[in-house]
Amino acid sequence: MLRTILSRFPPLKVVSPSRQISRGFASLQGKPIKWGTFPSAVRIVEVGPRDGLQNEKQLIPAKDKIELINRLSTTGLQTIEVTSFVSPKWVPQMADNYAVLHGLTKVPGVSYPVLTPNMQGLKAAIAAGAQEVAVFASASESFAKKNINTSIDESLARYKEVCETALSQGIKVRGYVSCVLGCPYEGDVPLANVAHVTSRLQDMGCYEISLGDTIGVGTPGSTFTLLSALKDVITVDKLAVHFHDTYGQALANILTALQMGVAVIDSSVSGLGGCPYAVGATGNVATEDVLYMLKDLNIQTGVDLDKVKEIGFWISALLGRKPVSRVANALGTKSCHIGEHTSTLADQTQTSTSPSSTSKDIYEGEESDKKLFTSSDHPYQGFSLMR
Repeated sequence: MLRTILSRFPPLKVVSPSRQISRGFASLQGKPIKWGTFPSAVRIVEVGPRDGLQNEKQLIPAKDKIELINRLSTTGLQTIEVTSFVSPKWVPQMADNYAVLHGLTKVPGVSYPVLTPNMQGLKAAIAAGAQEVAVFASASESFAKKNINTSIDESLARYKEVCETALSQGIKVRGYVSCVLGCPYEGDVPLANVAHVTSRLQDMGCYEISLGDTIGVGTPGSTFTLLSALKDVITVDKLAVHFHDTYGQALANILTALQMGVAVIDSSVSGLGGCPYAVGATGNVATEDVLYMLKDLNIQTGVDLDKVKEIGFWISALLGRKPVSRVANALGTKSCHIGEHTSTLADQTQTSTSPSSTSKDIYEGEESDKKLFTSSDHPYQGFSLMR
């Protein structure tokens, strides 16, 4: 009876687990896999020439900064932050701001924003030909008072004039909020403070607000909480994220931000920069590492990872070290070697540290900025506009 019943059904075909897996891979071959809800494209804001080099102890000559930016301009990057128009007395790394911005070979379609923390800086930037500027405000009262000698609201009042003047001349303004996930003085920063500063900068006309984890203490959980809290204040299409990799959380934080709809990421070639408030901090998240992750997620950037990697090795050679980027070190380089160019660096450092007479005139008498970028009661002195 049983044989009669079984004869009515076709024989079972047993497939080994290994063959099942092979078939699965074969069916996916050539098809991009996308998991999660992510933007289809992301714009990378390269901050290495400004936020990166500004926080490097070693001074780089203007001609090498120009070369760095010109090389980055060939990679497909749409935005490269190039310098900062601040007092050369307090930030000697940016004393050559006019020479750098004025000496660039600008590529159509690439934006070259500069940081302008006050009206003097804005006037100098305009004189150098700036078409886009950036202002920054802290979400921490202590950080604001120790670094720019003003309260949060006093700093915002200053930036209101900067924004109005820039916009009246057709110059775009980007806003930065520092200490969004933690402050070296206060610890946790109230979300209400971040929302307040973000809202004010948006009201001033900033087309985009970059949220800066200044000391790199953020985690995916705190990033999720922050972005969730800002939903009622600003639309996600006007937000960017700026993570430092102090605790190795930057890529995980970026992944969280992507899942929440953020489509603009600040990063630094070769992981240039540092964090004076955390021993062993690696500074800005490396552009190479971000690009490598985005490529695997099938998120378009238009940026050539190989070119950025080679540029990272080149600038790291100028600094006499290996790149901070894990991806760059894993992939290796075709041509650059550590130590290359370093013989000429020391000879040129002296000229790069001498501010021009124009810079001296512009910043003479900046009493309100006497504490800018320095804190006598903190073990890490000389802090300069770390976001």
